[in-house]
Amino acid sequence: MIPGFSSKRRFADLSEQETLALAISAEEDDGRIYLTYAQHLRADYPGSAKVFEGMAKEEEVHRQRLIDLHRERFGEVIPLIRREHVAGFYHRKPTWLIQNLGLERIREEAAEMERAAHQFYLKAAKQTSDASTRKLLGELALAEAGHEKAAERLEEEHLNGDAREDENKAAHRQFLLTWVQPGLAGLMDGSVSTLAPIFAAAFATGDTWQTFLVGLAASVGAGISMGFTEAASDDGELSGRGSPVKRGIASGVMTTIGGLGHALPYLIADFNTATTIAIIIVFFELWAIAWIQNKYMDTPFFRAAFQVVLGGALVFASGILIGNA
Repeated sequence: MIPGFSSKRRFADLSEQETLALAISAEEDDGRIYLTYAQHLRADYPGSAKVFEGMAKEEEVHRQRLIDLHRERFGEVIPLIRREHVAGFYHRKPTWLIQNLGLERIREEAAEMERAAHQFYLKAAKQTSDASTRKLLGELALAEAGHEKAAERLEEEHLNGDAREDENKAAHRQFLLTWVQPGLAGLMDGSVSTLAPIFAAAFATGDTWQTFLVGLAASVGAGISMGFTEAASDDGELSGRGSPVKRGIASGVMTTIGGLGHALPYLIADFNTATTIAIIIVFFELWAIAWIQNKYMDTPFFRAAFQVVLGGALVFASGILIGNA
């Protein structure tokens, strides 16, 4: 391969046989992806799993029709050509990525798969000057458009209003358990637990740079500790709280952010200005925590505010008292 030049074939250079072979391999790949989606969703979202199983069957029907057409026109031997061999052809994401996707994101991926295939064939049909190739690509575009309608029909069959609502509730609950709950715990820990060391260092030294270093160390250390603790405390298999890696990342990152919020102002050289800004940021941090608890955890706002603000005020006061001692 010459550097700077792609080894991929241009779509315009493909023969009609190669175009048909490409469509066959694409239909086969899409069917496998839908079956992978179904397997991934079957335990928690059986209705959506049936939808993807039905879509995989639709892909198999289309693939078989294309094979029959190839056999009729070109014989039994189908050239080996896949989408990654063709420049500009739409690509599918690796199926292992679905382990990190939620239900709605998987639905969006499937819809995008059909739209991309439809648009590609439609544009390719308009660009070719060969009548038979134009007809073939036009038929493929119509087939891909038909897939979208088939998906809608399958959803009507397997996902009635109650089933979809139940699955959406389950997906929301999983989002709360995997991301919001550990993230909120981390934000609370980072915002509250670092108050004492940061403000103790501030009032003990009166040095903004030293205070920032203490805050940075406390925030990063607390984030690492919280992240590993969350990931190691529960593998998610029995509790259903989801991937320990995701929970650890959410907890660790939010803990660090919570601490850095009131440590960063001490990059300002003037002590009084830095401390004033840090105190204002602490106020907004604590109210943000109360808001998140109210929005996602259904905790009454004033109760959440009282708990968070009271706890934060006590830790803040202890830091100042220790720093002035």
